[in-house]
Amino acid sequence: MTLPEQINADIKKAMLAREKEKLEALRAVKSAFMLEGTKDGSGEISEEMAASIVQKLVKQRKDASNIFKEQGREDLAKDEDFQIDVLSVYLPAQMSEDEVRKVVQDTIAQVGAAGPQDMGKVMGPVMGKLKGKADGKMISALVKECLA
Repeated sequence: MTLPEQINADIKKAMLAREKEKLEALRAVKSAFMLEGTKDGSGEISEEMAASIVQKLVKQRKDASNIFKEQGREDLAKDEDFQIDVLSVYLPAQMSEDEVRKVVQDTIAQVGAAGPQDMGKVMGPVMGKLKGKADGKMISALVKECLA
């Protein structure tokens, strides 16, 4: 079952169970899928694009939650955190910090990076290898740490 089909099936389950908040999060994903599908006129999106969209939506929710927490709006942050929990089910498994560090160190050795000035030479290949498998902020921090 493809990711869009899984989302549609879960929307139906949420409707039957009357889970309003979960339904809201799933409908946001379906809406993003439909918008992306209409860009080229086909109405279909690839599995990779679907995963990318879900990842983007989770990142938006995390950023919004952090902003709400900084401003003391725990009620709004709680809603965003709930949506993150709902959408995280559809993301591929994330790599641990140790696994990412190993990939970063291997890439630094491959490209022959010597210091912080070579961060761009390292980030491109690492992001290509780890796209969707690890958080970009964590990757960036580890590359800086390893090059320092």
